Amino acid sequence: MGRNTRKRRMPLAAKAVAGTAVLALGGGGLVWANFYASAGESNQSQNRTKANAARQIATIDCPDVGQQLPDVPDPARGEVDGELASMDQQITDAYQRLVTTRQAQAGDSQYVQNAILGPLKDRRKALLDRIKLEINRAGGQAPGNLDELASCSGRPADQPQPTDGQNGDGQDGGGQDGGGQDGGGQDNGQDQGDGQNDGGQDQGEGQTPNDNGNGAAGPFAEDFVDINNVQPNSRNLPNGLAANGRSGSKGTFTTKCGVNENELYNSDNIIVAPGVANGAHHMHDYVGNQSNSSLSSDDDLVAAETSCQNQGDKSSYFWPVLRVQDGTQEFDAADQGGGAEGNVGKILQAQEAQLRWVGNKRSKVVAIPKLMRIITGDAKAFTNGLANANTSYSCTGFEDRQSTDKYVLCPEGSQLVRTSNFQSCWDGQNTDSANHRAHVAFVQADGSCANGFKAIPQLQVRLVYDVPTPTIENGQVKNPYAVDSFPEQLHKPITDHNDFINVMDESLMNKMVKCINKGKKCT
Repeated sequence: MGRNTRKRRMPLAAKAVAGTAVLALGGGGLVWANFYASAGESNQSQNRTKANAARQIATIDCPDVGQQLPDVPDPARGEVDGELASMDQQITDAYQRLVTTRQAQAGDSQYVQNAILGPLKDRRKALLDRIKLEINRAGGQAPGNLDELASCSGRPADQPQPTDGQNGDGQDGGGQDGGGQDGGGQDNGQDQGDGQNDGGQDQGEGQTPNDNGNGAAGPFAEDFVDINNVQPNSRNLPNGLAANGRSGSKGTFTTKCGVNENELYNSDNIIVAPGVANGAHHMHDYVGNQSNSSLSSDDDLVAAETSCQNQGDKSSYFWPVLRVQDGTQEFDAADQGGGAEGNVGKILQAQEAQLRWVGNKRSKVVAIPKLMRIITGDAKAFTNGLANANTSYSCTGFEDRQSTDKYVLCPEGSQLVRTSNFQSCWDGQNTDSANHRAHVAFVQADGSCANGFKAIPQLQVRLVYDVPTPTIENGQVKNPYAVDSFPEQLHKPITDHNDFINVMDESLMNKMVKCINKGKKCT
């Protein structure tokens, strides 16, 4: 109904990856070949299977070049964004080769380096040279260390630890990540292979009986935690108004835009990869603006229809879809961004999508400029580390317990809650930045904005889902739910993120600011 089928530019490195990268398993859709499978070992013991799995490289870990480019001249941004999208496609292609060459890897300890990582480095180096040329040609100065970002490595499917990065202030939702607190501490003692290997007991090069139709792409049992084992207040997120205090701006403004009843889905990302088809490599839900695709111009967004009750709010609110890996053949089962890249199963529509704006506990807020872009969370947090991980999971009735690094198992009668709190400090000048982060920031520990930034209303997105609770038996998770992700990110919960483009008209924005600054509750 709202699915975008218009022709868009493909990144330079794009290839057809659906071929040997996917296998049809029963009625479960297209899935990535299982990286724990090795031909000729189907009769080995479970311990041998786990030992073999532990030696396998699970995914490709590449430096995130985009995050190293905080200053790119405006005339070069379109071309640079295109090159970065091409890099993402290169990683997808390398991951495809990784998961479909396990037999060759078993016979050659240098295969991954020589046949996958080495060629990937060369291809990335060519794009880095182009990025440097484009930045310098536009009058900028490319960072001197870009060449160091060409090399990628292989890594097992372990979780990054909290020491890999530091989140923003807890009052803005970036706070003290549970890491080992929000469930990690309860199950770190188990073998890292548990939950990954039983479903991948060697059945040959790919087909396994209980892999939820997703093989290597996860999630695994280790990615889940019982909500009762999550420590209360582990992310320092109090109930209610995360940013507000007794002073400053204490009001709230709620906009109602539905739950994507129009079924507007695509795997683009207009913020990070404008003009590039499948720039996200995963599917998004969209509420609010109904013309968001990689082809949309600012004028298109302003002229669009909106799903919001207040027609003055044409803002685009979008996030990765949540799926249950139950074998359902969705509309995108054979498509890039969908089943062809490991995003399989039934897309879940939220029962509730609460979009609430709150104030700053230290000061008044100023208006958000029109067409400003904000991304919270990190779609590549599994390989990037936790520095920008932000979205958390909880259950109704347990929302003092928030987990960022694990999906939660809710008890009967409780629904899944997915929460994202956005940055609420703005540099006062820019509506976007080259790395899509530098123009906004989280508040400091005392609630104030640093470095001369101005306080703006904070967007809080709370999504509620009716999700069948997955079962975990003998280290194997059955019918898990998972957020869509880049293929190499293995559907880890820490990769969840949320996106916003402000397309409120001036009168509505002024109403929101006035309401929040006066301490009122408005809609």
